[in-house]
Amino acid sequence: MGTLRFPFLFFLVASAAVVGAALGSQYLGGLQPCELCLYERWPYYAAIVLAMLGFAVRGGMVARVAMWLIVLVFVASSCLATYHVGVEQHWIAGPTACTGGIGGASSPDELLKMLQARQPVQCDVVQWSFRGISLAGFNLIASVLLFAVSLAMALRGARE
Repeated sequence: MGTLRFPFLFFLVASAAVVGAALGSQYLGGLQPCELCLYERWPYYAAIVLAMLGFAVRGGMVARVAMWLIVLVFVASSCLATYHVGVEQHWIAGPTACTGGIGGASSPDELLKMLQARQPVQCDVVQWSFRGISLAGFNLIASVLLFAVSLAMALRGARE
């Protein structure tokens, strides 16, 4: 399992690059993240920690477990990104706090409460896209690719 050190380095760099791109688009590009965008970062943070752990240990059971946990992290990341893309495309309903309009208020006070509970950035509104692919769509692509690579590496490690 000592050959798994390179894949852990790969997942560390790839996850850091995705998080760096997200933070760069926020702090340098001026794109404010919605609630789901922030949730989509969590799996990458977990992958960074697991990759550092797997890289630090030199094989053995801890490395195998870390690799399989990375597989699960990217499954979760793929599911979360799929959900966000579905919300953006209005295929499925998103969290009520960050999607939809403000309606149904029976009084000005109720409308004010609804506005205060509403997130400033809507999860179902695409802020930026390239050739029709939103940032959530790019995250979906990255998550699925990283899942496929991590699964291949975990299976390879299980055979060794």
